[in-house]
Amino acid sequence: MQSIQDLITLDLTDLALATGAIGLAIGISAWQSLGLEGRLALAAARTITQMLVVGAVLQAVFTWQNPIALVLIVVFMTTVASFAANSRIANRTRKLLPVVWLAIFAGGAAAVLYTNIIVLRSPGLWLNPQYIIPLAGISIGNAMNSAAIAGERFASVLAASQLEIETHLCLGATPEMAVAEYRRESIRAGMLSIINSMMVVGLVTLPGIVTGQILSGVDPLIAAAYQILILFAIALASIVASSILTAGLWRHYFNPAMQFTPPTSSGH
Repeated sequence: MQSIQDLITLDLTDLALATGAIGLAIGISAWQSLGLEGRLALAAARTITQMLVVGAVLQAVFTWQNPIALVLIVVFMTTVASFAANSRIANRTRKLLPVVWLAIFAGGAAAVLYTNIIVLRSPGLWLNPQYIIPLAGISIGNAMNSAAIAGERFASVLAASQLEIETHLCLGATPEMAVAEYRRESIRAGMLSIINSMMVVGLVTLPGIVTGQILSGVDPLIAAAYQILILFAIALASIVASSILTAGLWRHYFNPAMQFTPPTSSGH
């Protein structure tokens, strides 16, 4: 097995040659008249710029190993993820941002805390960005996706179910009871992606974590163990984020008199 010390590193020439792959993709798009050339080129440019900047920042953080820097990076990632998730929720509003931010942060924090305290248990782990940043990044990213799907589904279902909800309210149901089944359906929708990934992991595709670690010279069994840990952490982050977001979201669509104001109403 190749050792990590023998890892083949990529220099600027190698990265320049790697752009040939996206060049081929752009050429195929032009050949097939797909119209994706501009979007592929823009995506490639953003990928290069963003990853080089992130790499430089993380290199500094890894060298510095300052807990304040780690917290700031996690808060920044959560904030960006919150804006992205909020933009997908039907009839979005700034009023939802705090709920979305809290849901994603709580999901990521639950996964990172459990993984570091219960599983890894390293004494100096909280000062080590090698563990905190990758775990936080992948947990927050997946919490964002699940929360966005659950929130969008929940808002859409509420908008389409005004009559049913008001009927439940007239029959004596509380607002929470009136939307409970819609909320459960939305959480299930948000969890579908990670559940499907867990069902076929290793059979259909090798996830990025496994691939990256194997390319870095890590023993395949160790890489597989870390992938198991990551998937379970993602599942925890996703269900926490989806649950908190939908719990906060339904309250946004009921006024102080507990009357239903659907997402399509003005002011929401």
